[in-house]
Amino acid sequence: MTNHLFHNTWKLTGFILRRDRIRIPIWIISLCAVTLLTAISLTDLYPTAQDRQGIAETMLNPAMTAMVGPGYGLENYTPGAMMAHQMLLFTALVVGIMFILLVARHTRADEEDGRIEMIRSLPTGRLAHLHATILVMLGTNVALALITGFGLYALGIESMDLEGSLIYGVALGAAGFIFAAITALFAQLSENSRNTIGFSLAILGFSYLLRAIGDVGNETLSWFSPLGMVIGAEVYVHNYWWPILLTLGIAMVIVILAYYLNAIRDLDAGFLPSKPGRKHASIYLQSPLGLSLRLQRTGIMSWAIGMFILGASYGSVLGDLESFFADNEMMKDMLTVVEGFSLTEQFITMIMSIMAMICTIPALMAMLKLIGEERKNRTEHLLGRAVSRARLMGSSLFISLAVSFVMVSLAAIGLGTVGNAVMADSISLSTFYSAAMAYWPAMWIMTAIALLLVGIAPRLTGLIWLYLLYSFVVVYIGGILQLPEWMSKLSPYGHIPRLPVEDMDIMKLFTLTIIAIVITVAGFSGYRQRDIQG
Repeated sequence: MTNHLFHNTWKLTGFILRRDRIRIPIWIISLCAVTLLTAISLTDLYPTAQDRQGIAETMLNPAMTAMVGPGYGLENYTPGAMMAHQMLLFTALVVGIMFILLVARHTRADEEDGRIEMIRSLPTGRLAHLHATILVMLGTNVALALITGFGLYALGIESMDLEGSLIYGVALGAAGFIFAAITALFAQLSENSRNTIGFSLAILGFSYLLRAIGDVGNETLSWFSPLGMVIGAEVYVHNYWWPILLTLGIAMVIVILAYYLNAIRDLDAGFLPSKPGRKHASIYLQSPLGLSLRLQRTGIMSWAIGMFILGASYGSVLGDLESFFADNEMMKDMLTVVEGFSLTEQFITMIMSIMAMICTIPALMAMLKLIGEERKNRTEHLLGRAVSRARLMGSSLFISLAVSFVMVSLAAIGLGTVGNAVMADSISLSTFYSAAMAYWPAMWIMTAIALLLVGIAPRLTGLIWLYLLYSFVVVYIGGILQLPEWMSKLSPYGHIPRLPVEDMDIMKLFTLTIIAIVITVAGFSGYRQRDIQG
């Protein structure tokens, strides 16, 4: 009976690998390349023990602990301990996103598109497709772990021994596998891929916030977060294997539960069914804008809550910054002192750039919803009626821009409100808000590029996520890696004035806005002329 459930799993495994023959290698190569280059750059940036101990002092700050995790080995900040401390958590976040998207693509998205129904009409087992997906994800994690681990060891950097390097790689693999398992579970619970991805990303975000709260206040809470368990391996310091094995064990339990639910549910059904709709659509739904908002409202509301909580979580640690900076010469060297502004205000500029890029994610998702509906052959039904292409794309653009505005506003309000509540010397809420809104033209450019890809190269829309990842690396990590300034200027976020430390540059923001408008117009022109996928 068991063999019958998994019949022809290996053939389906080959089919999935064939479909992702380009996507998976690009993800692995990109992640490994960034990891290895960062290890080299950190070693060049802090070549002596004295340099590393200087930066270790800055990591004692609760704000830094909330951002990158607890500092294991700070008393002897070796290159390995520094690498694991500053990079493992953020890399695990990206790995989690990678596997959420991959698993959702091969489970609920394939089910929505009718592929699994067609596969089940052939001599395949009921669980074969899900099992094949899990096997491919497991193999991808193993490849990522081995390439990263042996790659770090091959660099020959002091304190990065073979065991520690392998644990670093396996920790990333464990993070990827548990979020692959969580996504597979939500693929059974949800009725569509949109909710599957939304719920899985929500768990990822909650894991990060729970770990941040636990690392700053209650260490026990961190162990309820998959990300907290992964960094609990204390890579290159104590090299504990048991937190990774615990993570993998929990992932296997979730996978088994996903198998069980998949075996007992009906095709195209979910255990969290949508409530029945009205017999007749309201006037609100009888327009492309209303329909798009209705389809995305759950995701938008979830992201809005998440962005406010993210801003509030960063704001909660601002109260300790000023006293910490006062006695820390190393941090004063890192943040150029500007007369008339507190060191806390200067630190806020870095947090704001991070939040702006995170707020860009839901805006891009709203824009790319248009190509997602097209691939499911739903767009042609709208265009076959009295709906023009310009109106359809304009609706998606309006939602995307509105989402970016709302998200960055909520993040700034959460940061400013909670930050002022814990700081002795408060900063006006308008200062937080102005610093956040300065990034809106850059977010518009990212949305415009996504729109352009939808209009002229719909098969390449995934490149926008690589560009956003590049922007994060050069703008945030670029200072740590001492990357040349021209690299940050290749990203729109690298041109934004860092308010309130820098003066508002109206001309620069105006130029970015004009560029966004030009790209948007080009995208509209391309969309009006190209064939709709059918």
